[in-house]
Amino acid sequence: MKPIKVGLLGIGTVGGGTYAVLERNADEIARRAGRPILIDVVADTNLDLAKKVTGGRCRLTGDAFAVVSDPDIDIVVELIGGCGVARELMLKAIEHGKHVVTANKALLANHGNAIFAAAQQRGVTVAFEAAVAGGIPIIKALREGLTANRIEWIVGIINGTTNFILSEMRGKGLPFAEVLAEAQRLGYAEADPTFDIEGIDAAHKVTIMSAIAFGNSMKFSDVYIEGISQLDSADIKYAEQFGYRIKLLGITRRRPEGIELRVHPTLIPAKRLIANVEGAMNAVLVKGDAVGATLYYGKGAGAEPTASAVIADLVDVARVLTADPEHRVPHLAFQPDAIVELPILPISEIISSYYLRMRVEDRPGVLADITRILADHRISIEAMIQREPDEGEEQTDIIMLTHQTREKNVDDAIARIEKLPVITGGVTRIRLEGLL
Repeated sequence: MKPIKVGLLGIGTVGGGTYAVLERNADEIARRAGRPILIDVVADTNLDLAKKVTGGRCRLTGDAFAVVSDPDIDIVVELIGGCGVARELMLKAIEHGKHVVTANKALLANHGNAIFAAAQQRGVTVAFEAAVAGGIPIIKALREGLTANRIEWIVGIINGTTNFILSEMRGKGLPFAEVLAEAQRLGYAEADPTFDIEGIDAAHKVTIMSAIAFGNSMKFSDVYIEGISQLDSADIKYAEQFGYRIKLLGITRRRPEGIELRVHPTLIPAKRLIANVEGAMNAVLVKGDAVGATLYYGKGAGAEPTASAVIADLVDVARVLTADPEHRVPHLAFQPDAIVELPILPISEIISSYYLRMRVEDRPGVLADITRILADHRISIEAMIQREPDEGEEQTDIIMLTHQTREKNVDDAIARIEKLPVITGGVTRIRLEGLL
């Protein structure tokens, strides 16, 4: 049977992994796809690298735009990244009737609505399993495996760099800056780690998952984002004493008023499976009304894990090349005319439990003043630690866990607590999820 010809844009880490896996497992992949899948042309600015990776066994070019308009190419795999030239190339490929496979979460989170609309109009597929959680097939699970369910919420450890840092901070008791430097030395963190440590990468991914789960359009600009760069190792230790661990989570939840969409450090019970995901691994927990909670775990990055997802998309596209566009799996799980515009709730309107830590002067009545303020704002305390001050010190830490409440109540209470003359510095607040 005539092979499917692929144009690969970018032969870096993931592109090289995709080429290697596709070549190594060619027979197995062909048996699953029903026909061979061949990378016919590779476009990259570094032609020497492209020749080294491919061994010269396919066409090479420095002109990616020539690839997306090549009439011999059936599927374009975009692995360039970013929202500039990659966006132009993807839209041009769609315009020329090419199916597209991409790992570009930033592009989809920011411009996915326009890209999917263009693909729908042209009758082609945009596949993006590799854009979220590397080799974990979470997109297929949300879009197909859980299609009978009304998804209630998704919680994910979806950035391996930050999970490695938090695991090391907890395991070795080291401060953030020291562990970040170690992560950079080991290659887990980039020289400029901002996208990872400030939660932007995770926000791209949770935006995509939220759209698929709830049939909403992509709303990256509405995500609440808080990273881990300001996290104190003392809070990791106190969380352990309460029986919790701190993870950077992407969270999206359906509520009657709208959708919660947020990324931030979060306390989760240590007995939960997801709390025990360590190092650079990823995990996504999905709660459906029929199936209950389901957990997806694996490598969230790397050449071959991500290549696994890219090639799975290639096989899926190969299987539907001759199918009527109206009978393919919709890009965002729901039929295009059923996509809705659900509001994204501001962070002040979310409902959560909270970890609060405050440095106070060690004198009578301090705790009573704090609990009175919390009660005034309808915040009840679930657990508390009040440390004995060290010898010679006149200050100590009070740490509290609250029951669920609306975030704006906590905002107002913290503002009042911080005005008390016995409070030193600000109140540290970290959200808490029980994941029941």
